[in-house]
Amino acid sequence: MPAKQERRLRVGVLGAGQIAQAAHFESCTKAANADLYAICDVADDLRERMVITHGAEKSYNDYDRMLADPDVEAVIIATADAFHVPASLRALEAGKHVLCEKPVGVTVEECVALKAAVERSGKVFQVGHMKRFDAGLQAAKSFIADEMGEMVALKAWYCDSTHRYPMTDAVQPLVITSANAKKPTTNPKADLRRYYMLAHGCHLIDTARYFAGDIIAVQARLSERAGIWCWFVDVEFASGTLGHLDLTVQVRMDWHEGFQIYGRNGSVLGKTYNPWYYKTSEVDIFREADGATHRVLGADGHFYRRQVEGLARAILDGTPMEGADIDDGLASVRAMVAIARSVETGKPVALANVTGGV
Repeated sequence: MPAKQERRLRVGVLGAGQIAQAAHFESCTKAANADLYAICDVADDLRERMVITHGAEKSYNDYDRMLADPDVEAVIIATADAFHVPASLRALEAGKHVLCEKPVGVTVEECVALKAAVERSGKVFQVGHMKRFDAGLQAAKSFIADEMGEMVALKAWYCDSTHRYPMTDAVQPLVITSANAKKPTTNPKADLRRYYMLAHGCHLIDTARYFAGDIIAVQARLSERAGIWCWFVDVEFASGTLGHLDLTVQVRMDWHEGFQIYGRNGSVLGKTYNPWYYKTSEVDIFREADGATHRVLGADGHFYRRQVEGLARAILDGTPMEGADIDDGLASVRAMVAIARSVETGKPVALANVTGGV
């Protein structure tokens, strides 16, 4: 890991559950320009264990007390989805910068209200779509912007595997749980159609938008057979690019995620790995100009750490936002809701017209 810089962003993490343990605590301690300053969780046993393990300076069992700490400059919200918007609003009101886990919210209306609060605050607000910090995807993005010319079509797929847990359990840290942890009033996994879309669909949608820009309408079909949820989504991009998305959970094969992009002056083919392998996507960029394929090799694959470093650069150095902002987060939620409405009606749905949640 790179050496720590002299000036570093002091980060407080809200929530000491799985995503914080697997990603955010380590990312803050390893980031060159950030520190894990504080951990906040109502489960005293879990929080204190994490403070000792990761070396946080401060420990809080009350969110408002952490927000009142003047040394906390930014907050990572690593809670259940239902708490994302309320926790983000309180952080912004307290004058803190925010990195909120994806999805940024669960309804269009609460995300619209959050967008207004972000704009009023003047603070940096980043959504945890960490795939934007995958060096392979970034190379593809640069090629699309600088060389490829007009994009004709994009196909992208995100297929979770029945074998993902035995494989990821081997590489993830042991996740510690507590009976005292705060949980949503309803079990998020009680409705798997909704849960899979919020947990996985937002990644697929953000990747498509990262490459091809705004989505204005979708038409979706859903198959729920053999214990497999499969969404096929035809996408209308504002640019005129033809789009197709495949979200399938769980395939009877290895993790299967990637994309194909066709453009005037070249094409891109990408294979993305399960994120817990911290392995950069294999992205082949074909340039028509020289008739050759190029691939980024040996790239830094710690997307979560790079995400924190991007947030810190935007706050400390005033650099342009590299990650997803509130508009990207809202657009992702709108797209997920539109897909759900299209499945229900069997008709195309415009994102601008959707209300409610998935």
